[in-house]
Parts: sequence; C-alpha cells; structure tokens
Amino acid sequence: MIRSYALLFAAAMMMCAGHAQAESFDIREIMGGGPNFSIGRSSPIPRQTVSFAGNYAAGTIFIDTAERRLYLVLGNGRALRYGIGVGRDGFRWSGVHRISAKKVWPSWTPPSQMLARRPDLPRHMAGGIDNPLGARAMYLGSSLYRIHGSNEPETIGQAVSSGCFRMTNEDVEDLYDRVSVGATVIVKN
Repeated sequence: MIRSYALLFAAAMMMCAGHAQAESFDIREIMGGGPNFSIGRSSPIPRQTVSFAGNYAAGTIFIDTAERRLYLVLGNGRALRYGIGVGRDGFRWSGVHRISAKKVWPSWTPPSQMLARRPDLPRHMAGGIDNPLGARAMYLGSSLYRIHGSNEPETIGQAVSSGCFRMTNEDVEDLYDRVSVGATVIVKN
C-alpha cells in the first residue's frame, strides 16, 4: 500500500514537472526568445574534465581553434574542456594574451571594422539577454577579442564569429567564476 502511494506521488511530481517546463517555455516565448532562447540551455558540446598533456600552469586558458575547444588547465595533467564557437574563415587568429577585464552582462559597441561590414548593426547595446556578448565577457588584452557568452547555443562548435570565442551562457559563467584578471590565454590555430 505504501508503495502504491509512493508511485502515485512520483507520477504526480512528474506531471507537475512537465507542466512547469511547459510554462517555462511559454514564458520564454513571451519574452521574445523563441525556441532558440538560451538562458539555462546546455551546450551542444558538454564541458568535461579531461587529460591534458600541455605543460601550462594551472589557471591558463588554452584555445584550440581547429578543435573548437577551450581548455582551462587544472594542473596534474587535467583540464576542464568546453565547446566554443570560433572565428569564421578570415577571422581566426593565434597568439598569447592575458585576461585584462571581466564583465557581467557586458554592454557591446561594435568596432568600426564590424560596422563597415554590417552597417545595419546598432551602434551600442546595453548588457542583457538580447546582447550578443551574453551573460559574461572576458576581454583579451587590448585586442578587440573576447571570450564571451552567447544566446545562440547552436553556434557552439561552429566557425561563425568575427574572431571572438563564444560559449553558452552556462559555460561562460562557469569559466568566469574560475579565472582571474591576468590569466594567460593561449590561442592556437
């Protein structure tokens, strides 16, 4: 008898959970996010702890643009691997920078080079859900490049940016909390 009640309770909880998910989806539709709205959506390439053979100090970020992965070196031959979106053809680069600043829900001002290619872009966007820099941004030296969030999780693993490195908002928030200003970022093509 107790088992029957437990099964009924579990079934009721699953129905409630399904109802809550449907309401959540409706709320996102109302907010203008549509089916591709990404707050809380996971990366199509799950982050995971992996073996890492590079000889870099813990806290170093190593980006392999060909692999479309970002590694946060943990030390002892381990790293946390994230899926990323990278620069499309003609916009990939390599080099070494340091994280010069970190921002939560950063505002975005497209650089003049981007405005020349895309005059339809806004001249400035306040931080927030519709902003292409997503929930967090880590600025790379004095360059125009950043590691930032994205409200387009389907672009993770793709070559679509103008040279920045995109992550899901969930992943960029995780990385943001783990790294400090001054951390070394090594980018390999």
